[in-house]
Amino acid sequence: MSFKDQLTSIFVPEDQIGFGFRTEEVHQREYLSDGEMKPWSGEVSKVYSPIGFFDADGNFARKLIGTYPVCTEKEAFESLDAAIAAYDNGRGEWPTMSIADRIKCMERFIYKMSEQRTLVVKLLMWEIGKSYGDSAKEFDRTIEYINATIDALKDIDRQSSRFEMAEGLIAQIRRSPLGVVLCMGPFNYPLNETFTTLIPALIMGNTILFKPPKHGTLLHYPLLRAFQESFPKGVVNTIYGRGSVVTPGLMASGKVNVLAFIGSSKVANDLKKRHPKINRLRAVLSLDAKNAAIVTKNADLALAVSECILGALSFNGQRCTAIKMIFVQKEIASEFLKLLSEAVAKLPFGLPWDKDVKLTPLPEPNKTEYLTAIVEDAVANGAKVVNENGGETVASFFYPAIVYPVNDKMRLYREEQFGPVIPVVPYESIEEPIEYQIDSPHGMQVSIFSNDAKEISSLIDPFVNLVSRVNINSQCQRGPDVFPFTGRKDSAEGTLSVHDALRAFSIRSLVATKMNETNKQLLNEIVNDNDSNFLSTKFIL
Repeated sequence: MSFKDQLTSIFVPEDQIGFGFRTEEVHQREYLSDGEMKPWSGEVSKVYSPIGFFDADGNFARKLIGTYPVCTEKEAFESLDAAIAAYDNGRGEWPTMSIADRIKCMERFIYKMSEQRTLVVKLLMWEIGKSYGDSAKEFDRTIEYINATIDALKDIDRQSSRFEMAEGLIAQIRRSPLGVVLCMGPFNYPLNETFTTLIPALIMGNTILFKPPKHGTLLHYPLLRAFQESFPKGVVNTIYGRGSVVTPGLMASGKVNVLAFIGSSKVANDLKKRHPKINRLRAVLSLDAKNAAIVTKNADLALAVSECILGALSFNGQRCTAIKMIFVQKEIASEFLKLLSEAVAKLPFGLPWDKDVKLTPLPEPNKTEYLTAIVEDAVANGAKVVNENGGETVASFFYPAIVYPVNDKMRLYREEQFGPVIPVVPYESIEEPIEYQIDSPHGMQVSIFSNDAKEISSLIDPFVNLVSRVNINSQCQRGPDVFPFTGRKDSAEGTLSVHDALRAFSIRSLVATKMNETNKQLLNEIVNDNDSNFLSTKFIL
């Protein structure tokens, strides 16, 4: 059997898919707005899976797995109005609710969300082609993230539950919400990364406009009632439709206080510019990246190859933290490429539910054509595909291509491929990868592979001022969630971690007064009578 036939054979007939992994079409005809699941009878968008089937004539068709509403500006503005009303200039039920009561609402949501695990995991596989193991991990990690966020908020609240005294003044300093937050997540982690902004924004007392990603939309549908039943009316509102239609007007209204966006810097910049008062807009952005790995002659090659494979090809390289460029010292390049090619050849490929699968079909239409084009551009400019079968495609599947030697004349040198193509650049002077990072518009992460302490030290100091995270003998990655996640240049704005995110979606506010007997008595009375949710010494365990 030829290799192309092997790739074709992964797309088995539907009746050969395990019963537990088959899916019924999900036709969403409602959306959450102003506390109601509002019916929709207008235009819908069809959702086609990256998984499909060949007919008797050899023609491939992606499987239709459902539809969702294509709402208009009218519905988007109705959701905006609902969020504004629920916030009510900071006087609404949710922004003035005690931290303890907000946490109870979030715990109710966790319970209701957990009930939908099986369906959400199945939709992750069918919508974006993520393996069963990674889909289950994404769901479970999201639950863990919400629980960690609750714990972090308790820590912040405990630290804020006391009074501070200085220069004759007494004050209590807490964190307050900012207003209406527009949350837009990515397709590669449509649940987890979306919730890393939505959840902290929500629990800090903001009201939410939530637009699901273009790919990975349906999997949010089972969670809408959990939002509806867990939070007050108008606190969480969804926006469906084409982003280019429904979001520009929202930003231009000037009524969005925070933009939480994970995607391209081009889209983020366009949205920010539409806001009439940019100085009033807080942005929390996770954007483009072209993370490099540097493999020196002092590296443990087996370890470097193992980590680079994980970094470059986990979820088919469709991660902002993926390794998207490898610099290898010229004298070890041949051995490194040999080991890298052997490692790629050992990766199992197939459908998301296949046992131990590592490589799966790609969700974006025309992605295989794009990847083929940038590989062909590299070959036209002097590179070769060095691994056997590299770049072979069938339908929505693209087999990883290791491209060497890559130079600055090639698109692969600059463009974020966001897929299973591994560009490798030989270098003689360590200044070459440093200069690459200096010239790059991106600044998220770098991985350095070496067992020479002095060599690593000489690279740490320049790179910590060029990127936000330097990984030593390990792949680029996000997490643990208590670590800060951010970037320089066009890669990010703001910082996300469990603690940082709570701060990003809030502002420090304080109540202060002169320290005299009259004011002390006032403060004691307010605290003892529990008349204020802000001015309080209650201690959350």
